Amino acid sequence: MSIMIGIDLGSRNVKIVRFNNGQAVEHRVYDTIEFYRSYGRSINNRLQLDWKRLQLPREEVVATGYGKITVELEGAVQIPEIQAHSKGAVFQSGINDFTLLDIGGQDSKVIKIRNSRPVDFMTNDRCAASSGRYMENMAAVLGITLTELASYSQEPVELSSTCAIFGETEVIARIVEGYPVSRIGAGVNHTLFKRFAPMLRKLSSDIIVISGGGALNRALQDIIGSATGCQVKVLAEPLLNGALGCCVYGEEVLDEKRR
Repeated sequence: MSIMIGIDLGSRNVKIVRFNNGQAVEHRVYDTIEFYRSYGRSINNRLQLDWKRLQLPREEVVATGYGKITVELEGAVQIPEIQAHSKGAVFQSGINDFTLLDIGGQDSKVIKIRNSRPVDFMTNDRCAASSGRYMENMAAVLGITLTELASYSQEPVELSSTCAIFGETEVIARIVEGYPVSRIGAGVNHTLFKRFAPMLRKLSSDIIVISGGGALNRALQDIIGSATGCQVKVLAEPLLNGALGCCVYGEEVLDEKRR
C-alpha cells in the first residue's frame, strides 16, 4: 500500500502525518506562519509546497484547512475540515456514536457523529473567546503557563465578558481586586466552557470526545464532564486529529479504487 500524507493547514499550526497500512509512521507540527514562509508559495490562489526542502517524498496527499479561509494545496485531494476531524476522531477513539468537540487555535466546532459519520455540526469561528487563543491570552495575563491554567477548576471567579479582548481587561480587574490566580484561572476555564456549552447541548451525546490543542486542558475536561453528566474522552493525539483523518480518508479512497 502507498504511504499516505495527511496535512491539516490550521490557523495556528500546520500538522503533517505520514500513514502506512493504517498506522502513523511520522508526524510533524509547524507554526502556520513560519510554515508558509519556509515551505510554501501561492500561485493562482493555490499553495505550492517545497517538498524537497520539507524532506518529504511526493506521495498520495490529502489535505484539509481552517474554516472559511481554507487554502487549497496543489497536488492534494482537498476535503472539508468537518469530514477530516470526524474521520480522525472515529479512527482514534474506536467509537461510532459520540459528539466531537474540537477546540482549535482560533475557533471551536462541535460535530454530532452517528454510525461513524457526521450528521450535524456547529462552529464558533466569529470570536477567539472559545478557542486556544483565548487560553493563551488569559494565561499570559495571569503570568502562568497553560499547564498551570489547566489545573484550575474550583471556586471560579465570575467573568462576564464574552470577548477575548475585553476578557483580558476583566481578568486584570480581578487581579487588582485581590482574587487568587487559582480562582481567576478557574473562572477562565468555566467561561471557555460557557462559550461552547450551547452547541454541546444542541448536538448532545452520551459521550463527548475532545480534540484540538484545547483538549489538553484537564480542568476543562472536568468542567465539561461535571456540567453535562456525559462521559468525556480525550483523543490520544488531539492536535493531529485532522491530519490523521485526511490519511484515513485517503486510504479508504485507495482501497475503494482497488476493488
